[in-house]
Amino acid sequence: FSDLLRASLGGYYTQDVTLSQLVEAQSSDYAWLLKLLVNCFGYSCVFVPGYLIYKYVGRINYLERGNKSCLYKAINMCITGNSNYDQLDAGGSSVDRERPAVSAAPKRTSSQEAVQLLWCFGGLMVSYLTWGVLQEKIMTQHYLNFAGESAKFKDSQFLVFANRLLAFFVALAYLQWQPSPIRHRAPLYKYSYASFSNIMSAWFQYEALKFVNFPTQVLAKSCKIIPVMLMGKLMSKAKYETYEYATALLISLGMIFFMSGSADSSKVSGVTTLTGIFLLSMYMVFDSFTANWQGSLFKSYGMTSLQMMCGVNLFSSIFTGASLTMQGGFMDSLTFATEHPKFVFDMVVLSICSAVGQLFIYHTIDVFGPVVFTIIMTLRQAVAIMLSCFIYQHSISVLGIFGVLIVFVAIFLRVYCSQRMRAMRKRAEANKPKMAV
Repeated sequence: FSDLLRASLGGYYTQDVTLSQLVEAQSSDYAWLLKLLVNCFGYSCVFVPGYLIYKYVGRINYLERGNKSCLYKAINMCITGNSNYDQLDAGGSSVDRERPAVSAAPKRTSSQEAVQLLWCFGGLMVSYLTWGVLQEKIMTQHYLNFAGESAKFKDSQFLVFANRLLAFFVALAYLQWQPSPIRHRAPLYKYSYASFSNIMSAWFQYEALKFVNFPTQVLAKSCKIIPVMLMGKLMSKAKYETYEYATALLISLGMIFFMSGSADSSKVSGVTTLTGIFLLSMYMVFDSFTANWQGSLFKSYGMTSLQMMCGVNLFSSIFTGASLTMQGGFMDSLTFATEHPKFVFDMVVLSICSAVGQLFIYHTIDVFGPVVFTIIMTLRQAVAIMLSCFIYQHSISVLGIFGVLIVFVAIFLRVYCSQRMRAMRKRAEANKPKMAV
C-alpha cells in the first residue's frame, strides 16, 4: 500500500519516508482527504481479519465444542458475550437471576444535594474547559523545540489514540475498584461499530480545527440535535414533538448567523471554508450514529455506562493503534514529543481531562438525570466560546453574537419544553380513571 501510494503521488519519495510523512507533504487544503483514506485502510486491517475470524468460527461450530481454554473464552466473549456459552432466554430471566437486589439510595438533604451538584458542575466545567483550550492549542499553535525552532503537531489520530487509551484504563480501573452489580452480557464485537464511529467523529473534530476556529466548532456541536434526530428516524423510526423540530430550526438559524458573523481573516479561502463545514458535518453524522448505536446497546443488553465506556475505548485504542502502526505515525508523533516537551505535557493533560470528563458525565446523568447534565454542558459551551475568544483573540461580530444567543436560547427552550411535556404526561397518567377489577 505504501509503494502504491508513493507511486500515485509521483514516485519521487525515498523509501524510508513513512506514510504519515508522505501524507503531510501534500497540499494542506487536501491532505486531510488522503489522511482519511489512509486511516480507513488502517482500520480495515482490524475489521477484515475480525470479520473473517467471525465467519470461520461460525462455519466450524467452534463455540459448540465446550472447550475451556483461554482462547475459547476470549472468542466466546467477543462473539456471544458469555464466557461459558450460557444460552439466555428471550425474557432475559438469566440476567435478572444474576442481578443482585439493589437497595434504594438514601435520600439526600438539600445541602448534600447542593454540594453534589456543585461537585458535578465544577468537575464538568474544569475538565472540559481545560480540554477545549488544550485541544485548540495543540492543533493550531506552534511548539518550540530545544533549538528554538517552531513546529505544529499534525497527527490528529495520535491524539485520539492517547485519549481513548487512557479513558479505557480509567474505566477498567474504576470497574475493578467498584465492580458492577450487573453482569456484562453484550458481545464485544458490538462495541466495534460505536468505536469506529467514535474515533471517526473525534478525528473529524480535530481536523476541523485546522480550518475553522474553536468557537465555530463549539457552536456546531450544539447543532448535534439535528443529525441525532435524523439518525434516530433512520435507525430507530423515532417520533419527535413539534417543539423539537422548532428548536432544531432555531439552532440551524443561529448557526448560520454565527458563521456569517465570525469570519476568520486567516481562514478566508473558499476551499478552506467548505472543507471546515464538511469536516464539522461529518463529525456530527458520526457522533449522532455513536449516540444512537450506544442507545440501542443499552436497551438490548442493559450494560452500565462504565462498561460501555470501557468496551468502546478498548476497540478505539485497537483501531487507532493498528492504523498508526501501519502508517508509521507512532514514530513521527513520538519524535515530535521528544523534541517538544511542552507538547507532551499538553497531550497528557488533554487525555486526563477527556477521561475524567467522561466519568463526570456518567456520574452527573446517574445522580441528576440528563436534563441537568444538558444545562451544565450548554453553560460550558457558552463559557468555552468566551474563553477561546479571550485566549486566542477570535473576533465575533454583532450578528455572530446574536447567532450564539439564538442557539443557546433554543437549547434551553428545548430542555424546558421537554420537562413540561414529561410533567403533563405524568399528570395525565395519574388522572386516568382506574379500571375496576
